[in-house]
Amino acid sequence: MKYMLLVCGDDTADASGMAPVQPWVEELAQREVRLHGHRLALPADAVTVRVRDGEVLRTDGPFAETKEYVAGYDILDCDSLEEAVAAAAKHPVATIGAMEVRPFWGDEGEDAEKEIRHLDKELTLALRERNIERHLACYTPDAEVVHAMSGLEQGVDALRKAQERFFATVTGPVEREVLEFRLRVDESVAFSHGVVRIRATLTTGEPLTGVARVTTGYRAVADRWLIDHEHASVPADLGIKGSAS
Repeated sequence: MKYMLLVCGDDTADASGMAPVQPWVEELAQREVRLHGHRLALPADAVTVRVRDGEVLRTDGPFAETKEYVAGYDILDCDSLEEAVAAAAKHPVATIGAMEVRPFWGDEGEDAEKEIRHLDKELTLALRERNIERHLACYTPDAEVVHAMSGLEQGVDALRKAQERFFATVTGPVEREVLEFRLRVDESVAFSHGVVRIRATLTTGEPLTGVARVTTGYRAVADRWLIDHEHASVPADLGIKGSAS
């Protein structure tokens, strides 16, 4: 489960004896507990925004005047609240300030993973049906796709032409088999690393078969996850028989 760790500093505290934060960051990153985080600018650089009766009210400075302020944040991925609290207790700022540990609302991370895995199945079905529009619906409008044989395609129009060229060289369904699929999901981006086997029949009657390693970047667009970058490569020891372009 994911937790937001709010690092609360104290402008009256003496930080001269505080341990450096970087070793804490490196340890949790190595254990894949800390996903990411960042330091924030001082409260004096903040802007507080309110809307009252349709009017936007802007105030320079923090929401509340207090000696404690949010100095940064970290996103943790822990099995339990106790594990997240233990990680927060080891943060150097905890010795002079405070750490607020708050779980994410619901199971958004699990929902995102299910959606992305469903998106990958859509690619398989679209190829089997030779349905270009269904295939393109899995990508952002400006997606960059690097094919093992056709090279870089930028945007759905270029990707559509590449798919049309490919389908012109084969007959019948195109079978896509996912041999390996590893996925890492964050709040608005995700990455997968997979091995995919493609089988089809060329218009000449020869079989087309190939295995490619595919690295895919996903982006959350509105309420949907879409492919924003895709790179397929064919190692020399795997090889491909036939031609797809």
